[in-house]
Amino acid sequence: MEKIPFTPAGLEKLKEELYTLKNTERQAVIKAIAEAREHGDLSENAEYHAARERQSFIEGRITELEDVTGRAEIVDLSRLTGETVTFGTKVVIADEETDEESTYVIVGPYEADIEQNRISTASPIARALIGKSEGDSVEVRTPRGPHPYEIVSIELISQ
Repeated sequence: MEKIPFTPAGLEKLKEELYTLKNTERQAVIKAIAEAREHGDLSENAEYHAARERQSFIEGRITELEDVTGRAEIVDLSRLTGETVTFGTKVVIADEETDEESTYVIVGPYEADIEQNRISTASPIARALIGKSEGDSVEVRTPRGPHPYEIVSIELISQ
């Protein structure tokens, strides 16, 4: 069983979603199904079918989150040095062709959020950066071919 890396805050967020699904969303959809049944013929009842679809989604998500939280492993960021790019580091890279800088935080797959510049350890950029140090040049494989970047700075994120 493969462990899934998490920051403490990332795991807490997932546990909160699981709690809400189990204790709020699940109850609401059961009530919606019961109300829709009272409207008669289920074969032509759009409310009933929508509620059943929602129930299916909720149950699937609960199953997924229970699996993920069961395999979660909180990475102790205090044990990391921050000298190389690893899970839990914030890294600033510069495009070697345009000098444009980008900042990313390396996190696990369930914490990734590109809008917040949080990328998964499995992403092409993170895979190219992990294990490298400040000043190193890395080549990231992109759909248009390899692209060169330089690591400008590395710092550990706070717990």
